[in-house]
This record gives sequence, C-alpha cells and structure tokens, in this order.
Amino acid sequence: MLPNCGQRVEKGRTSTNRPVGTSILSSRAKASTPSPSGRRTAQPEPRVLNTVDDRRLHGMRRVVDETVREPRIDSIAEASHIQGLLQSSAVMSIVTIRLRTLNESPVRPERAYVLYWMTASRRTRFNWGLEHAVAQANALGKPLVIFEALRVGYPYANERMHQFVLDGMRDNAAACAREHVTYWPYLEPQPGAGRGLLLALARDAVQVVTDDSPQFFLPKMRQAAARQLDVRLDAVDSVGLMPRAALGRAFASAHALRSRLQKELPAQLQHFPDADPLADLLVRTQVPLPADVRSTWPLANAAELTGSTLTQLPLDHTIRAVQHKGGSDAGTARLHAFMEERLAAYPEDRNHPDLQGSSGLSPYLHFGHTSAHEVFLALAEAEDWHPGKLGPPNRGAREGWWGMSPAGEAFVDQLVTWRELGHLEAEFTENYDAWSTLPTWAQHTLDEHARDPRPVTYTLAQLRGAATHDPLWNAAQRQLVADGTMHNYLRMLWGKKILEWSPTPQEALARMLELNDRFALDGRDPNSVAGIFWVLGRYDRPWGPVRPIFGTIRYMTSANTARKWHTTSYVARWAAVRQFALAV
Repeated sequence: MLPNCGQRVEKGRTSTNRPVGTSILSSRAKASTPSPSGRRTAQPEPRVLNTVDDRRLHGMRRVVDETVREPRIDSIAEASHIQGLLQSSAVMSIVTIRLRTLNESPVRPERAYVLYWMTASRRTRFNWGLEHAVAQANALGKPLVIFEALRVGYPYANERMHQFVLDGMRDNAAACAREHVTYWPYLEPQPGAGRGLLLALARDAVQVVTDDSPQFFLPKMRQAAARQLDVRLDAVDSVGLMPRAALGRAFASAHALRSRLQKELPAQLQHFPDADPLADLLVRTQVPLPADVRSTWPLANAAELTGSTLTQLPLDHTIRAVQHKGGSDAGTARLHAFMEERLAAYPEDRNHPDLQGSSGLSPYLHFGHTSAHEVFLALAEAEDWHPGKLGPPNRGAREGWWGMSPAGEAFVDQLVTWRELGHLEAEFTENYDAWSTLPTWAQHTLDEHARDPRPVTYTLAQLRGAATHDPLWNAAQRQLVADGTMHNYLRMLWGKKILEWSPTPQEALARMLELNDRFALDGRDPNSVAGIFWVLGRYDRPWGPVRPIFGTIRYMTSANTARKWHTTSYVARWAAVRQFALAV
C-alpha cells in the first residue's frame, strides 16, 4: 500500500547541503534550482552565493517559498515572474554541471506534480537528482511523486539481484512515508509488462527528473524516454564526487585521472548534496494514482516489497538471495561499521582474504543505495579532515595529496580514482565492455599469443562450478556464486586464471563478464567491468618478460598470491559452503 501522504506544508528541517571551508561538516544556505536548459555546455565549476546576483537569487527563492506556503492574491504575478527567473538559463546553481536536459519538450506548469523517476540513485539521501526534483517542485508550487520500478526483462535477472533492490525499495517507501511524500513502487510481473507506465505517469507531470548513470541498460532507457515524453526530462549525475561532464573524457590510467582530479576536484569538494532533501519539500499533498493506470500497472504492495512473491516471477531461481541485505539503511550501517572497525587497518588487511579488511560497500554503491558523497563525508569525519588539508597537485601521485592518514588515502583512492575511472570509461567510450576498446598494445600482445598451447583449459560450466585444480581459485569462485561477492584482491587473480584457462583471450573476456554479471551483486557496474578489463591490460602497461598466453600482460599466479597473503582460512571456509551446490 502507498503511504497516506496527507497535506503538510512546511519548510522542513535545516538543510545539510553545504560549502566546505574549514570543516567538512559545516552548513550552508540552500541554492539548488538548476537552469531549465541544463546543457553540459555550462561552466564546469559550481557557484556559491557570493555575488550580488547570487544573493538576489537566494532572496528570490525565499520569496517564492513564502508565496507557496502562504499564497496571497497580490503576490501571484510576482511569484510567477520569480519562478520564470528561476527557470531561466541565466540562473546557475551548484548542480548545473551535473544536469542534462535530454529532450526539447517544455515544462508544463498547468499539470499536477513533478515526477522523479528513480533508476540509478535508489535512495532518498545524498541524492543530487532528488534534490533537483524537490527544488523544481518547490519553485513551481507542486507536490513531488517518486516513481521507482523494478523490471524482470533484463539480462541475468535473478532472485539475488531482485531481493537486494527490493530491500532498497522498502527503505525508500518508509522514508517517503515519514516525510509524507508520494512514492509509487512498481514490480514488473512479466518482461515488457511495464512498457508504457512512465508515459502514463508523465501525462500529469509538470516535468520529469531522473538519474544520469552510464551503467547497464540505463542510457538506452533514458534515450527512449526522452524521445517519447511530451514534457521536459532532466537527468542528474549523482554517481561520484567529480561530475563526469566536468572531465569530459575517459582516462587511460589511474595516474592520469589523479593528475586531473588534483587540479579540478577541490572546487567540487566545496559542495555536497543534502543528507535529507525530502525535508525541504514544501507541498506534500497525497497524489492518487489514476484508476486506469492502477488497473493496468498495479503498484507493489508491502508484501511484494519484502520479496515474498519472488518465486512467482520469471527470474533465475537457482541464484538465490544472499545474507547481505540491500537498501540505504543497511548500506549506512555497513559504512559506519567499516569506519569504526576496519578503516585503521585497511592498507594492511584489505589484500588478505583471511582478514576481510575491505569495506563491502560496492553493491550498495552499484545499486545507488549508498552515495559516494555519504561515504566520503563519513571518511572525512573519521579522519577529522577538511579541504584545507589538501596539498598542491603532485603529478597524480597516489599518496600525499589528500592530507589524510595512510588508511584514509588508500581508501579514498579506491572510492574516487578507481571507481570514477570506470564510470568515465562507460560514459565516454562507446561499447566500453567490448574487446575492441582494449588498448592497442594489449590487443596486439594477446592476439599474438592467442594460439599458444594452454597447459589446461576448462569449459564455462567447469569454471562456474569451481571445478578446477586450483583450490584458491575455486574458493574465490565459490564465494562469488554462493555469496554474490568476491575478495577484491582475488578478483584480479580470478580473472588472470580465466585468461590462462580459456581457449582464446576473447573467450576469456566473455566468460569473465558472464560470471561476474550473473552472480556478483555489483556485476554490470562500470567499476566491476573496469576490473575485468584491467585483467586484460586496460589502465595498465606492458610487463616483461614476455610469457606464453599472456605476452606482456601482467602475470599473476595462485602460488605467489598464497605466499604474499593469508589465504588458508579463506580457502577452508569457502570449500565447506553447502549453499554452493544450490547455485550451480
């Protein structure tokens, strides 16, 4: 059932969207209504309220807020004029560089509500897209409707992925109920059954706002929607600390990206999205779902959001749900547990499979249940860090620029550099998960050694079933199949051995993508795809000596890994997992 979002018109709690001066946790006045054009030709640096025009604009927003809260006949014309100014291309905000308008259709102020189509940032906290939708609703004096759907017609749809997403939808439903905001969850019963639902909801929308993420099928889905909607569609990038549009290209190495970030990221660290953007929504009228829409596309009820009906859906039921609970609440709990219990030892423990020293946040970042901004703020608090501790650009060096402890520097490099490296590749490289996008040197050396004799080869079925001669590799594969995760360091070894055991390097790539996307909770993510392509030479360099099968691709062995890191308990633990047989 939908929450009963009765009338509640109030300003809400104090905003946490803030510029960061001497403290990362300081507060600021809100300034979050972007321009309607939203084109990515905007200046790449955000603006703050530090000019006469900016202060005037902030005053305009205050007048509009008061007009919406207490309508007065003599101020309607003035409010309309101010709302027009807020919509003009002359108005800049801190999210402008993150925003794209995807079609030429207009805003339709005569309609009923602003529709936020939640697709990649599946959370109500630290979400630039939701913040933009709230700002647009406030500027136009309209209620907000949040629409979140879960389809079944996608590659590798299975119980594991569905349950994790449903956990997040349940958290979102509860958050919207607390804030008296209309939330429409939809669980597709058959492939294609949800076709037409967005258009039906948009016919009463002033405008539609959605998430701008380059992963999986989302770009094509946004493009299709933009062609069909008769109302403006805005897409907002909430993926990382650095807006992708501000960089404008993919990078060949982590070093190259770090060098650029050290010059341009400080400006972005002045501003963070609201911790709770729904608190600032002014009009909280319950919006009823039209009867014809409800009869064709019934909303998910409370029981369905628990996952109790998953067995009735056309999913892969051999890949079961796992112990890891999805959703923003679980993601935040895991984040704080990592900061309190494992961050200090992260540089030493993260590569030891026996020690479980990694954060475990990758699935939550992948499904948008946790924001990179939230993670960074938690790290900053743990490190007592503020931007004043940043050093001058140091030519892309991995350590020293952030001004954090060794643990903080190691973790933030993974969160920012390596994660955003993959998303930039997905954004700016067409078919980024295709063999042809590997560096020329990597393709050449692998092709040159493609016919080298393989001491042993395995079929995809044998790999999937962890039926190799290598106990460490088998343990990593069993963890992937049974748990939906894999130890970070062993992911590299896992891929290198698949390359060694496959008939061709092209077949090795296909197998890695298949196994990762089917079983991993963070499969299909640009970051996990980047890890697979690293195995084959992307973001790396040639290594000598030239070896059979690998050529000049970096070489790894299970024996060397076992000598370097603690693996004994890890191998024993996953060799004994009974659930494994159920998933293969």
